[in-house]
Amino acid sequence: MAEPVLNPRKSAFALPPGACDVHCHVYGKGTQFPALDAERLSAHHRHFGFERAVIVQVRPDARAVTTEALAASKGRYRGVALVDDTATEKDIEALHAAGFRGVRFTFVAHLGGAPDLIVVRRVLDRIRPFGWHVTFLIDPADLLINLELLRAIRSPFVIDHMGRVRAEDGVAQPGFQALLELARRDNGWVKLSGPDRISTSGPPFHDALPFAHALIAAAPDRVVWGTDWPHPNNRWKPDDADLVELLPLIAPDPAQRQKLLVDNPARLYGFTS
Repeated sequence: MAEPVLNPRKSAFALPPGACDVHCHVYGKGTQFPALDAERLSAHHRHFGFERAVIVQVRPDARAVTTEALAASKGRYRGVALVDDTATEKDIEALHAAGFRGVRFTFVAHLGGAPDLIVVRRVLDRIRPFGWHVTFLIDPADLLINLELLRAIRSPFVIDHMGRVRAEDGVAQPGFQALLELARRDNGWVKLSGPDRISTSGPPFHDALPFAHALIAAAPDRVVWGTDWPHPNNRWKPDDADLVELLPLIAPDPAQRQKLLVDNPARLYGFTS
């Protein structure tokens, strides 16, 4: 597994004011990336000009370090939590007060495989009064298997990393076409993060662009973007400057970039000016 680039170069592309990195992680001591704590994350965002961010809790034992990072941000960061059906209304209320605005379920094998769908439904019922969304890390095959579940969700739902499609399989692949269908729903959102994850040709990851363009066309008001720093379980070694410099290619229209980086995440994660 590639190690992250800890000293990325300065990007040639300037982010707009209020830009949000909607997908990043922090780790505690003795874990996979022990140096990548809240202080390092904040410095990373200052380096590129991100004013806001969303920290996705990477695993159950990262709750404390994620919560600490949210507190240190003084409102500039939001969080997405890992919870199960043991979480009470008071637990969700406490997480909300700490800055969490959603939950995440993963279907991929290296993170434990598909969750219990009964648990997913119970958690969805529990978070609904708080206006939270649910995020899914899911591969195209599992997306197709669980399409009816996703269609039935009434809360906002977010699909990570453009559905983790393989770029070499093209935009016509069934999993991506199903993702486009979900993106067109009023509550369907997609992260245009992970061009390095779906790319099969490698840097500069231009083979991911047709997928981002198709998703923007399908849901211009419900697409968001993130770095995925520090890129866990990634076969490439992306410099985040390279990923930031894809943004004017992903969204050549400045008005759409404003939506992608500022307006859409502000709405989904509850940021205020």
